[in-house]
Amino acid sequence: MSKDIKSVNYGLEKIFEGAQDFLPLLGTDYLEFYVGNAKQSAHFYKTAFGFQSYAYKGLETGSKDSVSYVLKQDKIKLVLTTPLSSKSPINDHIVKHGDGVKVIALWVEDARKAYQETTNRGAKSYMEPVVEKDEHGEVVRAGIYTYGETVHMFVERKNYTGTFLPGFEEWKSDYNPEPIGLKFIDHMVGNVGWGQMNTWVKWYEDVMGFENFLSFDDKQIHTEYSALMSKVMSNGNGRIKFPINEPAKGKKRSQIEEYLDFYEGSGVQHIAVATDDIITSVSALRARGIEFLSTPPEEYYRAVPGRLEEHSHELREDIEALKSLGIMIDADEEGYLLQIFTKPVQDRPTLFFEIIQRMGARGFGAGNFKALFESIEREQAKRGTL
Repeated sequence: MSKDIKSVNYGLEKIFEGAQDFLPLLGTDYLEFYVGNAKQSAHFYKTAFGFQSYAYKGLETGSKDSVSYVLKQDKIKLVLTTPLSSKSPINDHIVKHGDGVKVIALWVEDARKAYQETTNRGAKSYMEPVVEKDEHGEVVRAGIYTYGETVHMFVERKNYTGTFLPGFEEWKSDYNPEPIGLKFIDHMVGNVGWGQMNTWVKWYEDVMGFENFLSFDDKQIHTEYSALMSKVMSNGNGRIKFPINEPAKGKKRSQIEEYLDFYEGSGVQHIAVATDDIITSVSALRARGIEFLSTPPEEYYRAVPGRLEEHSHELREDIEALKSLGIMIDADEEGYLLQIFTKPVQDRPTLFFEIIQRMGARGFGAGNFKALFESIEREQAKRGTL
């Protein structure tokens, strides 16, 4: 008999008892990308992903060294930032890494306390607490470094009623493509170098109070040619989940090694965004020009009903529709999940997106790893980087 399963939404209650949660984190506030051309990147994310114009900071608002466009879709906020002169240190990041995620901003009740708790536990400071004010109130922000040059910014906005942050103004646009049903950031995956995964797992446990609630080794994540290892870190309420990958030895170069070579260091590999209707979301993305990894073979879809039956689940979606779009399915005791991965969204084969619909399942698609990595390897072979 099939169980009553529904889409997963993470509240504020604690679901991972091993997490110390001394910060505590309320959710993802925003993601900031350093990009070569913020205006054109904003157009891409609006057109292709259905993000809406939200806020702007640039020469017109008094910002002389950089310009930022803020885009929003439901609870997801992307900040796209570009330097306005060759002297800006932002250039160094773009020259080295290409377009990529610089800041993972985390929403907290008390930014000063979050900064103190983490730096006391050994975090390297990026920005001491700063109070930013305008006529709408004040925001407190403070930042620490995580893997590579990536930053966790703590954002306290309980005394602020403005659009985004002081220094930004509301961005109104005549061009507003329809949203495609993306709801919130489900998880963000970091790639780190050889032998560094456990170092960063311990860092998230000790410095951030996270719990390692899932682990995969190279025996579970491998193909004929390559392998990797991964551990999933989460805060107590499950709203902030950071899987951390490192390469493992294989016959050929793994996707993690390719990322580290082209990003030139550790960084955010992919951003998983949640939807309640993956068929509609992915159909819209495909229609707007987003390319996805190649579809798993026919035998993959033939095996799906049996995999669901093992856990007494019944697929609500039309399997032919899922197959036609290349959407993958995995199941655990709590339910099933549907997921698909884009090709990289910039020229370097680094950052990409995952679209995920959780129907009860809280896992990460372990049953799809082989099909997924073989698909990535086909792309690597085309690039000559396998």
